[in-house]
Amino acid sequence: MKAPILALVIGGGLTAITIFLVFNFLVVTPTQKYDIAVDPILVKDSMGTETHVVIKNTGMDVLTNIRVDYGGTARPDVIPLLQPGEKISLSPPVGSDLTTVRVTTDQGINITQSYREPASVPFIGNSGYGG
Repeated sequence: MKAPILALVIGGGLTAITIFLVFNFLVVTPTQKYDIAVDPILVKDSMGTETHVVIKNTGMDVLTNIRVDYGGTARPDVIPLLQPGEKISLSPPVGSDLTTVRVTTDQGINITQSYREPASVPFIGNSGYGG
């Protein structure tokens, strides 16, 4: 009776590990000629507010003149060239409204993305490990 239960537990654990590895390390091949991922992040904690915007070219071809408009009175950033698979992290300047980011490119991409506020975990020290 104990052997079948143990076999099910081990089998379930191995299945979960396999699924985890496949989804986290599976290389995704781009399917569109021009595509972009925009991830604006806003973290508020007792130390203040931290923001950044991650832009990644998820398409098969180069993107040009990527304009990142933060809203408010802030001047937009312009990325002249972004290779396929390349990722860049930007810091919104003073005067950004910190609600949405609008990204446009010469290739006709036009995305407006709201900032997300991830669940934050308190860190200890600068490294997060007490040091």
